[in-house]
Amino acid sequence: MGRTLIQNAAIVNEGRLFVGSVVIDGECIDGVFDASEALPGSDFAHVVDTDGMLLLPGVIDTHVHFRDGGNHDNPAGTFFSESRAARAGGVTSVIDMPNTTPQTTTLEALQRKEDMAATDSVVNYGFMLGATNDNIDQLLAVAPERYAAIKLFLGSSTGNMLVNNDMMLDRLFRDAHKLIVAHCEEERVVQANMINYKHEFQGTADETAALHPKIRNSEACFLSTYHAVERARRFGTRLHVAHLSTATELSLLSNFDLKNKLITAEVTPNHLFFDDRDYATLGNRIKCNPAIKSNDDRLALWAALADGLIDTIATDHAPHTAEAKARPYFDAPSGIPSVQHSLVMMLESVFGVDWTRWRGCTSQSLLAGGVDFEQLTMIVDKMCHAPALLFGIKDRGFIRKGSKADLVLVRPGVEQTVSKETLLYKCGWSPLEGQTFHSRVERVWVNGDDSASSRAERLEFTR
Repeated sequence: MGRTLIQNAAIVNEGRLFVGSVVIDGECIDGVFDASEALPGSDFAHVVDTDGMLLLPGVIDTHVHFRDGGNHDNPAGTFFSESRAARAGGVTSVIDMPNTTPQTTTLEALQRKEDMAATDSVVNYGFMLGATNDNIDQLLAVAPERYAAIKLFLGSSTGNMLVNNDMMLDRLFRDAHKLIVAHCEEERVVQANMINYKHEFQGTADETAALHPKIRNSEACFLSTYHAVERARRFGTRLHVAHLSTATELSLLSNFDLKNKLITAEVTPNHLFFDDRDYATLGNRIKCNPAIKSNDDRLALWAALADGLIDTIATDHAPHTAEAKARPYFDAPSGIPSVQHSLVMMLESVFGVDWTRWRGCTSQSLLAGGVDFEQLTMIVDKMCHAPALLFGIKDRGFIRKGSKADLVLVRPGVEQTVSKETLLYKCGWSPLEGQTFHSRVERVWVNGDDSASSRAERLEFTR
């Protein structure tokens, strides 16, 4: 492969924005140099001039549903298709969820998925093991370095892995030696709301996805998150609340430094980008669990990111076929494909058309031209640095000498409009179709390789 020099980039890393260069040697970063520093030699097999572009660590998406349990036959998605969509969007590592067919609730199922990803994936991969009402003993016996975290469904969703046995939940929180990632929705509230709204609206013109945040409402989210947080504090368990969706849940979190947190939280780009007004035009296309809620909730989630109450951004990428999504609301599945556009969604939310001010600029003028430094470094922290720290992902998530060369190059000021023809998802659709973004993922390195068929690796977990 030889050594590669990426030069003249506007590098965003560890709270800094500076013009500099990165040297890749094999799979790893051999050095990071400020523009004022001399480069070590000139024996580079490849030189990439990135003047006027941003160089970021590769995005680590710690919450994806690639739908592939190793059978390669899911019509909504496979590791082969979805990893290519992820890579196109600047995502270089993913952690896949256990609610596949078969479910990833045993060491044997975990090994099957690892073997499949080793052949099919073009991004680095890890997996969560799923908790059930009857597998706690088996789950706790698996060596912690083999998997990313324990996924706990406290509300039913795709795959129906609901855990509702209080004795088993106490056992899990007491004895878990891994991070617990919880889907928090109070099942009794959701089911009661579902019965009421089905009785009132099923089969009528008012049966639309606008009912979704009324059925999976703020009360359901708050109660479930409250009980999960209470258990974690009682037993001293590390808990990560997945896809936070309401302002009310924020009162259960703290903004301590990530290294000192027992309770952490994640938000998705979809919950930051859409709100309940969008059901009128997008309908089931933005039906997901937990539901996308009000604009007030969306704004509160943005504020919580800045305040440090929310620690990571992950997609909850969850494709379904277009045919399934076209069913009437009560029959349509929940889930949104989003991994191909998560990074540009976040950049668009912060900068929007302002990106066009830097079209054709140099890296130096990017720094001098008023780029919102705090917002840009916050996005990199929540999508790259914090996921690596929280899940103990070895040698990734940072642009550092010795780290794996997982990098993404972003060109600001370039318009791209999402269309079916540009989508790499197997399901072939996105709620973003017709949306114009003002930045573009230009180039991606996975383990030092920028070819479309780059070799992926199993993630190593140190905590």
